[in-house]
Amino acid sequence: MKSHFSLLVRFFLAWLLTFLVGKLAFFVHNGWPGFADALQIYWHGLPLDIAVAAYLTAPLWLVLTCATLLGKPRFTPGGRTAYRVYSATVGILILATLIVDTILYEKWGFKLDAVCLSYLDNPSGITDSLGWGYFLLAVAGFLLLIWGYVWVLWRIGPRPDGHSTRRSCFPTSHPVQRTLHSLGLLLVGALLFLGIRGGVGRSTANVGMVYYSTDQYHNHAAVNPIFSFFYSLLKERDFSQQARYFSPDEANQVFASLNYNTKSELTPADSLLNTRRPNILLILMESCGGRVVGCTEGNTKVTPHLDSLAREGVFFSHCYANSFRTDRGTICTFSGYPSFPDASVMKMPAKSRVLPSIAGALRGVGYDTEFLYGGDKNFTNMNSYFLATGYNRVLGDVDFPVSMRKTSPWGVCDHLMFDQLRQNIDRQPKNKPWFKTLLTLSSHEPWTVPYKRLDDPMLNAFAYLDASLGKFMDQLRHSPEWKNTLVIILPDHGVSWPADINEFDTRKYHIPLIWTGGAVRNAREVARLCNQTDLAATLLGQLGIDHTRFKFSRDVMSQTYTYPCAIHTWPEGYTFIDSTGTSIYELATHRVSRLTPDPKGERVHKVKAFMQKAYDHMNALK
Repeated sequence: MKSHFSLLVRFFLAWLLTFLVGKLAFFVHNGWPGFADALQIYWHGLPLDIAVAAYLTAPLWLVLTCATLLGKPRFTPGGRTAYRVYSATVGILILATLIVDTILYEKWGFKLDAVCLSYLDNPSGITDSLGWGYFLLAVAGFLLLIWGYVWVLWRIGPRPDGHSTRRSCFPTSHPVQRTLHSLGLLLVGALLFLGIRGGVGRSTANVGMVYYSTDQYHNHAAVNPIFSFFYSLLKERDFSQQARYFSPDEANQVFASLNYNTKSELTPADSLLNTRRPNILLILMESCGGRVVGCTEGNTKVTPHLDSLAREGVFFSHCYANSFRTDRGTICTFSGYPSFPDASVMKMPAKSRVLPSIAGALRGVGYDTEFLYGGDKNFTNMNSYFLATGYNRVLGDVDFPVSMRKTSPWGVCDHLMFDQLRQNIDRQPKNKPWFKTLLTLSSHEPWTVPYKRLDDPMLNAFAYLDASLGKFMDQLRHSPEWKNTLVIILPDHGVSWPADINEFDTRKYHIPLIWTGGAVRNAREVARLCNQTDLAATLLGQLGIDHTRFKFSRDVMSQTYTYPCAIHTWPEGYTFIDSTGTSIYELATHRVSRLTPDPKGERVHKVKAFMQKAYDHMNALK
């Protein structure tokens, strides 16, 4: 019986050793990072290496467990053959993947993922990309290595006499021992499951969980290429046939009528700030849509501090969220990128990592950048997105004291995170401007907060967020940093309150967008219709920073902003709002809900053209 456990351990460790050697080969071919950094890469990459090793060991565990439960734990000749076929097949595929990843990285600059499948339709593209020398070298190296590798896998397997290479597979008929053996195998299965899942946290194993450095080479080296490939295969889709409403020329023509002009042409009256290089704090509030905020939808009892900030600063009173979930709304806010009904760009590292971002643009002109979140920073690949797009540091629950981490069902409760943010600002060096971002989390189901003011649990959670924000802003207002700081406040998406409100009611995604702080020139209301995606271009335009890469973000204060409109998407449809009214297009039924007359269907044509162009752009990201 011990041989079963021994075989599983040896098989599992063989894969871990393979990935360790694979990383070493990756370093040799693509650049040695230094001994200390290599150790960091190995350590941070270990969770994905364990996940893949557990995946590969799970079929063997399943066979051994079933055989034991059936009272036939000894390997039969057929079982030995099956082991050899499985180990050889998987070994060849794993070794091939490691070799291809090592060689392609030098040419492509990113880890192996589903993009490589696009070359199968045109195999010559592989040799064109690599060159024949690399290609032949890879084939020769693969053939040389595979013989020895498969031999090792066979050596650690069961011997022809039914024994393992080291211990007898010596079943006992005693029921107690058989039961203990079965329980032991079930325990091993539980450990394999934890390895596959990536631990016991809220987030499951994903590529972003191994990102730890501002040096993308270190992050890429830590990623297991087998995991990267299959993860992207599951997440990536071919969107080239999505939203095919018009010919390319017609789609371009209709889209052009929306005038998504990325230029900023500002008059003195358009200037919102009294400095071109303020410190910038962006607070992204979880779910705090206009339905619970007095300054947008009139619910004055919940957010008195937020309402006061709107009166004192610049209030964009007709801003609409692009999407309905945090992972989508985050991309919309920081990259000025559209949302999609059936895709989360953040969950596609190959695409999200190449997006422009506010943090990247600011870091490019000398800003220090930092992101804080009280929850699991690996959730929905946030960590990889933020590190890849310009943040110097991404802090999550594990980066804060243990005593703070479980003060909310989702991690660190908001008032403690605002305290932490205050401390980080105080420690910030004074010799360069900074950009800090806080994503709150307490205003989320199950609405459990350390605060009691309102009877409704949901509204009370938003009241807690508001109270925490108000206390922080009072402290900041009386600090030396206030004079040169711009604070931007908005939610990631809207909220369903009352519970029966849905996406067919535009009030759900009407959101507050507030600019305040000592860097704001004057209090004013900006009543122009806009989306949260427009924040990027509007902010960068005020700072005099180029934002031409933000193809779907508009400077709301610019003289070029001639066609105000807003778009919202969710799994069942699109919403388009302009000065003529609102139209909602249902994807399943192709029915159009016209909340205001649109006899020619122009609004629907425009949102269809926009989504066709957005899908085209997203499909081309790589």
